Amino acid sequence: MRPSGGAPIPGTTTGAPAPDLDTDLDLDVDLDRCTIADLQQAMTRGHLSSERLTLALLERIERLNPLLRAVTTVNPDAPALSRRSDALRRDGRARGPLEGIPVLLKDNVGTADRQPTTAGSAALLGARPDADAFLVRRLRAAGAVVLGKANMTEWADFRSEHSVAGWSATGGQARNPYVLDRSPSGSSSGSAVAVAAGLAVAAIGTETDGSVVLPASVTATVGFKPTRGLVSRGGIVPLSSRQDTAGPLARTVADAALVLWAIHGPDPADPVTARAAGGLPGGPGAVLDPGALRGRRVGVRRPAGLDPWTERVFEDAVERIRGLGAVLVEDVDLPDTDEEAERHLEPALLTEFKHDVGAYLAATPGSHPKDLAGVIAYNVRHADTELALFGQDVLERAERTGGDLRDPVYRRHREAAVRLARRSLDGTLARHRLDVLVTPTAGPAPLLAGTTGDGPFAAVTRDAAVAGNPHVTVPAGYAGGVLPLGVSFVGARGGDALVLGCAYAFEQAGPPRTPPGRLPTLP
Repeated sequence: MRPSGGAPIPGTTTGAPAPDLDTDLDLDVDLDRCTIADLQQAMTRGHLSSERLTLALLERIERLNPLLRAVTTVNPDAPALSRRSDALRRDGRARGPLEGIPVLLKDNVGTADRQPTTAGSAALLGARPDADAFLVRRLRAAGAVVLGKANMTEWADFRSEHSVAGWSATGGQARNPYVLDRSPSGSSSGSAVAVAAGLAVAAIGTETDGSVVLPASVTATVGFKPTRGLVSRGGIVPLSSRQDTAGPLARTVADAALVLWAIHGPDPADPVTARAAGGLPGGPGAVLDPGALRGRRVGVRRPAGLDPWTERVFEDAVERIRGLGAVLVEDVDLPDTDEEAERHLEPALLTEFKHDVGAYLAATPGSHPKDLAGVIAYNVRHADTELALFGQDVLERAERTGGDLRDPVYRRHREAAVRLARRSLDGTLARHRLDVLVTPTAGPAPLLAGTTGDGPFAAVTRDAAVAGNPHVTVPAGYAGGVLPLGVSFVGARGGDALVLGCAYAFEQAGPPRTPPGRLPTLP
């Protein structure tokens, strides 16, 4: 499938990749395997600078991105930001644990610099946010270098029932770096692909329902969706104010934890963050315990209809958890509320999207549509690029709602959706006295034009998203030795540290992840 449209990345080529895809600038670190701790140690000892690291990543984006389409824009200020970081380090004024570390942002996370914030839509190329998103200010305060914006499924996969995961008009088709004709899943597709392929050390994604954990699962990365309110939504192009949250994608749990600690915190402009205060006691080191699973009650959920590879990898994961001293509670399942939940969730999300994206567009400076109706009209006028692969039926259904969050019918739908999700997930955790629930995150990545295969997996991502509970996925193995498969740990609201600790213990007891091979197709 060929990408339609798409904006060129400043400083990169748009043609075929160079013949040698594996030559990096002369560095003492492996960009496919390095961790934030590795890089900090190298920079502290003077073996590496943030500038050299940033330039190496920009060069790698130049070579690999025409193939992977993971990055939509690179930050023209990144080299200067990295030089400033090096100067601060030399002067003994390092700002935080991410000093000098290049981080990519999903292209719905706003920045008040020379990068656009488009949510994948060419309609927003003229938008100019007048302030960084709150989490971006937190990243900068921790010393991170904002490297650029990552591709995403357009409008966070809320444009059409027939959307193609990882495709946007501004970025083209993101591809799974393990097997290029396989889906990267969505909607934080580019963030996951970039981290997996070594185009960035870490990235920020956003999730409304599965959009962090699903792309992480199919790219052998760690994706963490925190408790709703732990990370501010301020400055992010919204889908739903009742479900949206941002979270880190990284190659290790430790790196994801470092980024999470940097971006979390109360935002005066986002009142939900005040209720989540105190959700991360201490620092990341307090939860990164290889013995964190010992004595924990872990519910094992085996969805019906798993493919043989996912079933085999998951059973190996369960045995690993057992070997780490967990008390396994077998055959835990969630109540079958799928049909009822969807009946309430869809009208709630449609109403919230019209209201929330309308408010965002109206408040954002620049030349762009100022409401959802204007976006729909823009897409019709530019149908050759925006609507070349699929339509905008979901946008049109959202536009037909009142967009009124005070409407009693809307409120009944939203309250019912939350009640069902909490009864399903929190009720299961309480009934079995579980610390965490473990379950397969997703199956092997389907073909780009194939179905998502979300059937057996959808309940956990949906319930965690609607209820607001923390959910992390960790690489667990490979289907056929090639396609990544992840395992999820889900906990109670506010239990982010516990969930991360269990994921870390599981990760540390297993083999290291295998970097992607960029196979054109499976044999």
